[in-house]
Amino acid sequence: MPKVGMEELRRGQLIEATIASIHQDGFAATTLQRIGRRAGLSPGLVAHYFSDKTGLIEATMLRIANDLHASTVEKLAAARTPRERLEAIVEANLGPVQLRPELTTAWLAFWALIPQSPRLARIQRINEARLQSNLTHALKGLVPKKEAAELAAGLSALIDGLWLRGAHAHAYGQGDGMTSADARAIARSYIAKFLGERAVPARSARSPSPATQQPRQSGGAT
Repeated sequence: MPKVGMEELRRGQLIEATIASIHQDGFAATTLQRIGRRAGLSPGLVAHYFSDKTGLIEATMLRIANDLHASTVEKLAAARTPRERLEAIVEANLGPVQLRPELTTAWLAFWALIPQSPRLARIQRINEARLQSNLTHALKGLVPKKEAAELAAGLSALIDGLWLRGAHAHAYGQGDGMTSADARAIARSYIAKFLGERAVPARSARSPSPATQQPRQSGGAT
């Protein structure tokens, strides 16, 4: 009988090995054999837990998206004002973890597959909806309610763009390119300058953020 928690441990090892293989070997060269070898497990176990490479890729993208969600929840829990909530979202999305080379390489590979994979597309839609919802909630304490969603869309696009520039700097080996610190500084500057004259008195900072609420279970992608 397998030890309690062993399956989850092995699944985690295989997902980390998948991220490392995509980064070092490229997506096309990432095989179940290479992943198993990196994780110190047999290719048969990879197939047992994930069926095939497609299943493993889906599980890997889902794990990365949920790790980002968990980081956002943690940082929002420590925020006490609407502006701190905005900065917490920026920190979660543009911090060193999300912009580490291994993770950006994996995300870029997943995005390239989205047009051919409805399941990957669904994970990405959920990821984008979480970001938009969290930003809108924070902005409602800083600007008139009717403007919050529109401004959230703009800030979401800025965060995505800064992340992509950082990811490309890693992908193309540009040592002096966009760093996590650069990206966060730009986003914080945008928040300070754009919202500075538009801010309205903050509402209670203790109202729960959408990201702090337990997501509903739906098809395993939340």
